[in-house]
Amino acid sequence: MCGIAGLLTRAPASDLDARLTAMLETLAHRGPDDEGTWTSADGRRLLGHKRLSIIDLAGGRQPMANENESVWITFNGCIYNYEDLARDLRQAGHAFRTHSDTEVIVHAYEEWGPNCVERFNGMWAFAICDEKRKTLFCSRDRLGIKPFYYVWDGETFTFASEIKALLAAGAVRAEVDPDGLRQYLTFQFCLGEKTLFRNVRKLEPGFNLLLPQDGEPKQDRYWDIPGEVDLEHDEDYFVERLEWLMQDAVRLRLRADVPLGAHLSGGLDSSTVLALARLLLGEATPIKTFTGAFGEGAAFDETHYARIMAKAAGSQYIEIYLGAEDFRNSIERIIWFMDEPAAGPGVFPQFWVSKLAAENVTVVLGGQGGDENFIGYARYLLAYLEECLRGAIEDTADRSKHVATLETIVPSLPDLQNYFPMLKSFWSDGLFDEPARRYYRLMDRFVQSRRLLHPDLKIDTDKTFEEFRAIFQGNRADASPRSAASMINRISYFDLKTHLQSLLHVEDRTSMAWGLESRVPLLDYRLIELMAAIPPVVKFRNGQLKYLFRKAIRNLIPPEILNRRDKMGFPVPLNQWLQNELRDFVGDILLGERSRQRGVFDHAALEATLRASHTFSRSLWGALCLEIWRRQFVDTVWHSRPRL
Repeated sequence: MCGIAGLLTRAPASDLDARLTAMLETLAHRGPDDEGTWTSADGRRLLGHKRLSIIDLAGGRQPMANENESVWITFNGCIYNYEDLARDLRQAGHAFRTHSDTEVIVHAYEEWGPNCVERFNGMWAFAICDEKRKTLFCSRDRLGIKPFYYVWDGETFTFASEIKALLAAGAVRAEVDPDGLRQYLTFQFCLGEKTLFRNVRKLEPGFNLLLPQDGEPKQDRYWDIPGEVDLEHDEDYFVERLEWLMQDAVRLRLRADVPLGAHLSGGLDSSTVLALARLLLGEATPIKTFTGAFGEGAAFDETHYARIMAKAAGSQYIEIYLGAEDFRNSIERIIWFMDEPAAGPGVFPQFWVSKLAAENVTVVLGGQGGDENFIGYARYLLAYLEECLRGAIEDTADRSKHVATLETIVPSLPDLQNYFPMLKSFWSDGLFDEPARRYYRLMDRFVQSRRLLHPDLKIDTDKTFEEFRAIFQGNRADASPRSAASMINRISYFDLKTHLQSLLHVEDRTSMAWGLESRVPLLDYRLIELMAAIPPVVKFRNGQLKYLFRKAIRNLIPPEILNRRDKMGFPVPLNQWLQNELRDFVGDILLGERSRQRGVFDHAALEATLRASHTFSRSLWGALCLEIWRRQFVDTVWHSRPRL
C-alpha cells in the first residue's frame, strides 16, 4: 500500500519539482519505507511515490519503468493474481527484473494496452506515463478500494491518493463545493465523482482516464456490476460456487512478504475471512486478530463473540477498549487523515483498531463489503416487508415480482426487533410510493438534519433525489430488464456504488494513517459478479438476511456466531459520552463563533439538540465532522501536516 502523486502540464514550470515534493511530504504516512520521483525529459510529466513495502521488498521501488524506460508507473494497491499474469507475460516474451506486482502492471500495459486492467484481480489506483504516445493513463479498481483524486484546470492535471496532497501542491484552493455539501447533508457521503472540495474530483471505481499531453482528459468505464440474472442454475450450484470463490479470494490475499493478521468483530463477515485464512494457512502458521470495544455495557461490546471465533481459529487475540477521552484526543486528527468526512462514528474505533493492528503486522484482512454484497442490512428487509405487504394487498404477491410473500417473510421479521425507530420513521410518510423514493427515504439523513440547518440555507432536495434515482435505477446501457425489476438488486447496486464507497474511504484512511495495508477479500470482483447474477428469490429467500452466505459458511464458523440475531456494526456510545464527558468538547466546536458565522446550521436548534437527552443522532455527528473539517481545511492557509 502506498501513496501516489503526479502532474502533467502543457508547459513546464520551474516549481513543478517543489510541488511534487510537497505532495509526497503530505502522503508520508501512506508509505514510510521508501520514496521516489521521476520527471520526463521535457519536464512536463512528473510522477511521485511513497512506498509501504509488501511484495518484493528489495525490488519493488517506484516509480518503476520498463526496460527501455518508455513506460513509467506510480501504483498504489496490490494485484493479487500477479504471479499468474507474470507467467503469461513471460511466455509472451517479456523479461522481468523484479518479483513485484508493479512490474506486472507495466508489462501488462505494454502487452494489452489499457485493456490490461480487465485481467487484474486486486485493488489499485495507478498512473502510467507512456513516453512514446505522450499520454498519461490512469485507472482505479472495480470497487473503488483504493483512492484516486485529481484536479484539471485546463493546463495542468494533478493527481494524488489523498486530497490534502492536491492542496499542498497548490492545485486548488480549499473551498466548499455546494453540490458536494448538499449531498453530504443528505447521505453523509458524496455521490459519483463529487467531493466536498470545489474542483476536486474522484476517478470513479471501474473507470480509466486517458490524458494526451496536449489534449483533454477522457474517462472510460471498463467494468460495472452486471445486470443479467442467471436463471439456469439452482441454489446448490450457487452455494458451491460461493464457497469456492470466497476461499480463492482469501487465498490470493494471503500473498505477502510481511507479517499478516485480521480484523475480528465477532460478526459473520470478519469471522468468515478469519476461518478461511486459518483453513488455507494451516494450524502451524500463527495469525493475530484485532478487536475493539467500549466499556459502556453489552450493547457496545462484541468481544464475547470475537473471543469465541479467535479460539475456534486458534488465533492470537488482541483487543483494545476505547473511551470518551480517546475520542476527544483523536477526532480532529481522524478528520485530517480522512480529507473529508464520510460515513458514521465507526471511523473512530476503526482508527484505533488499525493502530493496534499496525503495531503487530503490516497487512490485515477484513470483512468489509459483506453486508452490501450478501444482503445483510436490516433496511433491506424493511424495504421488502413493504413490498410484500403491497403484494398481499394488491393480490400480486408472485415470486417473480416480490421475491417473498408476506406469509413466508414472517420468520425473518425478528431481525427488525432492534429497529423500531427506523420502522416508525420509514412508515410515517409515503407508504407504497415508488421503490426509488422509498429507499431514498431509508438512506436520507437530511430529514433529521433539516431542523438543524440555518433557515437561509437553501438545499435542492429534488436535485439530490434525481441524482440518487439515476444510480438506483442502474442508469446504464447494459442494465438487464430482469435486474431492473428486482428491488433487492437495485438496492444492492446503489449501496455498492455509494454507501460502500464511504466505508472504503474509512477503510483506506484509517489503515494508511498507520502505514497498514488493509485487504478486503469479500470484495473480490468475482464475488460481486456472482451475487449480482443470482436470482433474488435464491439469495434473499423468504427475506432472510445473508441467506445464501450463511449456507456457504455453515461449516466454517461456530454456531454461536452463525445464529446471531443481535447485529451491532461497531456502535459507538456517543450519546452517553455527550451527556457527560464530551458535552463541553462538542459544544465548544458546534456552538463556537466560527461555526456560527458559516450560515449552515441554526445554532439555537443545535444547542437544544445538544442539551436534549435523546440518542446521539447521525445529523449531529454530521454537523460535528463538517465543522471540524472546515476548521482544518477551509478556514486558514492549508498546511501539509495537521496542526492539532
